[in-house]
Amino acid sequence: MHTSIKTRNSVPLPSPDLGLLYLRLTGAALLLYVHGIPKLLHYSTELQHIEDPFHLGASFSLWFALFAEVLCPVLIAIGLLTRLAALPVIALLLVAMLFVHPDWSIADGQFGWLLLIVFGAIALAGPGRYSMDAKRGQRGLS
Repeated sequence: MHTSIKTRNSVPLPSPDLGLLYLRLTGAALLLYVHGIPKLLHYSTELQHIEDPFHLGASFSLWFALFAEVLCPVLIAIGLLTRLAALPVIALLLVAMLFVHPDWSIADGQFGWLLLIVFGAIALAGPGRYSMDAKRGQRGLS
């Protein structure tokens, strides 16, 4: 695998793997900071206010949100089981955008849609070379 792409003038450009690392780190940090950590720190308050669109119970909804917004971003950031870890994030975002906030305009929900784009790209492209998955030689859902 190459470390850089050459342009016509032979000026090296950064590797796509560097772009995937950037996408993983920044997307995971943003999700963790804006959603995951506040839910973790204010668990009891969140339990009283969390939406439960499928009537599975507030506890289940909050635990799933914590899984998708705390554990999964950590796995994605380090590149461990990356594609698999992106799936709960995508599922949570789709539920939020389509079922919890269906009345939001694109402008109202732009943060959620952008996170869907980021984690969708990670799920499709995989973690790249700078990841634990690559060090372990994982393919497929990693």
